[in-house]
Amino acid sequence: MRLCATCALLGLLFLTVFDISECLQTTVRPHKGSTVTVSTELPLDQCAVCTVSGVNDTSCHSSLSLVPEEEVKLLFNCSQPIEQAYTVTISRTIECTKDACSPVTVETQPSILTEFSRTLSWEVKAPEKTVVGLDIIGDGLIKTTQPCTNGIQYSMTTSKTNAEVSQYCRGGSMTRFDLTNQAVVSLQVKPNSQVDSVVFQASAGPLKGRTMVITVDSSTTVVISRDPKEAECDVCSVDGSTPDCRPTEKTMTNVERLSLEFSCQKPQEVYSVKMKKKIECTPSSCTPAAGEVDPDLFKDFKRSITWDISVPERTVLTLDFPGGLKENTGAENCDDGLQYSVSTTKSDGKTKSNSYCKSGTVSQLDLLGATTVTVEVPKGVELDAFTVKAAPRGGRMLIVTPDPDTIITISRVTSEPDCSVCLKMDPKQKCEPTYITLKDPRNTTVEFTCPRPQDVFIVEINREIDCTETSCSGNIGQAESSLFPDFNRTFTWDLKVVATRAFQLDFPEPGMRQIPNKETCPDDHTYSLVTYLRTGPATIGTFCKGGTVTTILARYKGRMSLQVPGDRKLVPIDFKLNVGPETSMVAIVKVNLPRGVSDTDFISANYPSDFPDNQQMQWHFTVPGMHNYTMRFRNHTSPECLNNEVEVAYQKEEKKAIKLTLTDSQPQHQQGNFNMVLKNCETNTTLQGLTLNYRVSVMRSGHPVLCAVDLTKRKGVSLQIEKVGSDPYCEMSINSKVEKKIHVEAGTKAGLAFLDCPHEDVRLTASKVIGCQNLTSCSATLLTVPRLDSCLAMPLHSFTWHLNVPQDSTVELTSPTGSLRQSLPGQECNQSVSLHVAEGDGFSVGEFCFKGMIQKVQVQGNVSVTATAKDFSKIKGHFLNVNYSREIAESIIYRVSPMESSPTLLATPNWPQGMKPSSTVAWIVTVPSQYQAHVHFVNISQPKCNDRHTAIKVRMLGDDEEMLSRREDEQAEDKLTVPRSFYLNMSNCIPEERNFGAVTKIVLQKKSNLLAILLGIAGVLLLLLIVLAVVCFVTKKKKKDKMNEESAIYMGKGNIFRPGDSHFTKARSDNESHVYASIDETMVYGHLLGDSSYADSMQDHFNGIQVDSYKTFTGPTEAELPVIKEPDHEPEMDQFKTFLDPSESFLPPRPRTPINRQDSLVFEDRRMVDNELYTFKSTGGINTIRLSGVDMEPQPSIVTEDSL
Repeated sequence: MRLCATCALLGLLFLTVFDISECLQTTVRPHKGSTVTVSTELPLDQCAVCTVSGVNDTSCHSSLSLVPEEEVKLLFNCSQPIEQAYTVTISRTIECTKDACSPVTVETQPSILTEFSRTLSWEVKAPEKTVVGLDIIGDGLIKTTQPCTNGIQYSMTTSKTNAEVSQYCRGGSMTRFDLTNQAVVSLQVKPNSQVDSVVFQASAGPLKGRTMVITVDSSTTVVISRDPKEAECDVCSVDGSTPDCRPTEKTMTNVERLSLEFSCQKPQEVYSVKMKKKIECTPSSCTPAAGEVDPDLFKDFKRSITWDISVPERTVLTLDFPGGLKENTGAENCDDGLQYSVSTTKSDGKTKSNSYCKSGTVSQLDLLGATTVTVEVPKGVELDAFTVKAAPRGGRMLIVTPDPDTIITISRVTSEPDCSVCLKMDPKQKCEPTYITLKDPRNTTVEFTCPRPQDVFIVEINREIDCTETSCSGNIGQAESSLFPDFNRTFTWDLKVVATRAFQLDFPEPGMRQIPNKETCPDDHTYSLVTYLRTGPATIGTFCKGGTVTTILARYKGRMSLQVPGDRKLVPIDFKLNVGPETSMVAIVKVNLPRGVSDTDFISANYPSDFPDNQQMQWHFTVPGMHNYTMRFRNHTSPECLNNEVEVAYQKEEKKAIKLTLTDSQPQHQQGNFNMVLKNCETNTTLQGLTLNYRVSVMRSGHPVLCAVDLTKRKGVSLQIEKVGSDPYCEMSINSKVEKKIHVEAGTKAGLAFLDCPHEDVRLTASKVIGCQNLTSCSATLLTVPRLDSCLAMPLHSFTWHLNVPQDSTVELTSPTGSLRQSLPGQECNQSVSLHVAEGDGFSVGEFCFKGMIQKVQVQGNVSVTATAKDFSKIKGHFLNVNYSREIAESIIYRVSPMESSPTLLATPNWPQGMKPSSTVAWIVTVPSQYQAHVHFVNISQPKCNDRHTAIKVRMLGDDEEMLSRREDEQAEDKLTVPRSFYLNMSNCIPEERNFGAVTKIVLQKKSNLLAILLGIAGVLLLLLIVLAVVCFVTKKKKKDKMNEESAIYMGKGNIFRPGDSHFTKARSDNESHVYASIDETMVYGHLLGDSSYADSMQDHFNGIQVDSYKTFTGPTEAELPVIKEPDHEPEMDQFKTFLDPSESFLPPRPRTPINRQDSLVFEDRRMVDNELYTFKSTGGINTIRLSGVDMEPQPSIVTEDSL
């Protein structure tokens, strides 16, 4: 007990309010039958309700119950506003019999404690099967879930223990509560709100239950049940004279117009209904075809409706929901109370369930297996039917052919939907629900029992590559890219070399980029490399295409893998696989750092897990020239070492290694290539191990290459330098001004600077102007490349000579090698030097190289010649000879000498783009005297002329008549034979459309000699006549006596004569070969005797003794010959004997003189057989024809210095 200090001065008679608290004193007298409770939730020292009985007699409490019909003075004292600190509860009981209630009029005592929030409640007490009616006085009520605006809210519950409370506000149509025993009605009144003194009129009467008539078909089972905690209410079915009553549950099926009687007026408040319906499906249809119920059956009850749908194997069940569904992933209820639940039982017995609400995007569900659909329907809500369809399960079939040495594994990764993978194997299929493996390199049929197996299975394609000590059995490439294109795929290559060696992976341009492990690449092609150590696998890294890593070496055995999702097309890429050197490192990573400013991150093996114990890993960095690098350790963990220490070693070529710890300052602003080695110790594996994540930063060193160019001593020479590479960090400047293209004019000096510009990214070209004022001052010129400043480190790409001549002049170009060749299709220039010739206005004449059929090119007006070479430093001498002459009639003239061995192609200038409008071109073609030219226009492009005409003309040199004249609108033969040198001219019009151009092919062919053919025929006839005459002469001669014959050989220079040698197998008397008929030599060879040029052309040792005609031999003319008697003739022999060697047949005897084959009697010189005199047709080397059938002994080879 304590006194309120703020009211002590006036005792209990006055109310005084102080700043520190609020006080209220009032007198209360509760009505009979009312229980009034005043309470506060605040602590007693902060807020209290006190009873005042007399002076200084006050009792304070946190909660105080008042005695009915006793007046009490209350004092409220609180540190908080009292209207918010206290609550008042006024409870009453309505006692009812079977036909009356007390009190009949339910009053509120509205004036009691109006300053506080009040709760007025009435509990109904009534006998069983009695209903108590509370008629609402005044305006009706409306059910609500929101607070009432007038501060007075009604609520009703069937019992104190029932948590389900219904709330109402004034202003509705509800005028009566029908209640049973233990029901409670309450009013919540806010402070200072006025409440009516009478709110209900109570009455009682016997409980009249509800009767309803229902029909349930044979496919439906209805169970109506009541929670025993709810108010009692029996349900009876009247089917005959005796009703069947159940207090809590009743089941009905296959009944028609069955009468149900409930012992309560509102059975829907205590009963709930469960309906089960069956739908049976075949592979193509379902009966019934819709999930629906009688909309009036137990409509005002809370219903749970279940459809059990059975389907055969490999059947797809399709449910269509009008208005759509949305999946309800949480535990919250749907807004409209309609809750759908769909459960499917898979072939392995597992069940999958999903919950849905109405009004979503899911309008169709395709299900595999037996399905149960359950809908929770609130009271009074209508249910829309859904349709049920069945169709054969749309499986998917693939024909797969694994590559040799390849293993394909198909494995399940999700539990849904129900799907198996099957292989066609005689005599039946083999189906597996989880995984299957393919190894045979033959066509294999793979069948999936679901339409979208790519959502269920993934594919791993594995290949083993074994390496010897020197080579591997293949490279890493995705040859299997066509297999399972829409599945999530993992390509793996198991690599193995001998235990002491490493396998080496060379990545194609532009290299690979390392990313954190378990991340994916932007293009969804994610590569990873694992090496297998004695302690277990170690992940070297995860990589994406396009980066700085060019090569990785890993020890002994590893696996390279590529992961590609099913929605991404595989982009094939090949890695070169080689056998690397012996190494003690877990891996060696080779990195080409990029030019310019860059930051590249790297991680240790297994990061963020521990680096393997007692292992080393090396990174080899190639740093671009003129760049600095800095090492930064972004994140690392140090292990507890049991043996040795963790160290980081840096080493440059031919320099001593620098060993540091993880916490030391790492290299900064260094240059040059280097190796970094991370070495681990033996660690305490129960603690955190070694990890390292570091960054290599590269920046330009800022040292430009300077070059001072002086063109004052090189007359007419200018330079052009431009960037051709894509490197954005290459910077060029001239006289301290940065330019993308530099031009150094002739006769000037310039200071050039190049910052981070590789030679291949910069192109140097030069030009020279050569000119003269008048034709007399224009002297012959040799086109040579002058020496440029040595500080220009980049190679010269091309050099151009601009030949400027006076008006009405012509430039003549000839090759120092003798001829030129135009580069054309089929006649390409593949030499290291090419020459591009253009007219003064830049119009192209053509591309030329050396050693062809063009002897000279004449161009009217100014000309530019551009030489392009692979390496100008290796070219000695000049490129072209330049002469000048007066103006020519055509724009361009070629002087051409076609080759006998191959066709010659001639093309119009600027082929194939076309000639310049109103220009002309001519070819003066020289044809050898014994040849004729076949001219073929193989490709002609004719324009549509706006003014004038195009023309193609052919005329032999020296003739005025044209052999061919053709315009663009005329049709003419495209082939022509020209018997001698000729003139080919083409002229262009002013075209309106298209261009004029042509390619002409010239083939030389030797002329046929008709006179020689006729003389040959005449010679054959004459020979036949001579043979006939000889035969007749021999026949007559045989009649004569045989005479001794002598044979003699006369040498023109007189000197040896030996008669009597018998070299013929027959006697002289039988051999008439020495007898000649009368021959008029002048008639046979006289036409040749006047051609002195022929004899003059012969070599001296072939001239010999020349006579005008044949004369009978009368003996030597140089010396007197001895008289020698011939011996008797030898008898005839059957076998023919060849001539003796001259050394055996001549007298006096002398030693054998070696002779060459061409001096032997059994050989004849080929040069003598092409004219009537049997003389030499040329003065070239000896070319013999063998006449004898006797095998020749091989001549001894000539020993030369080279043969030794």
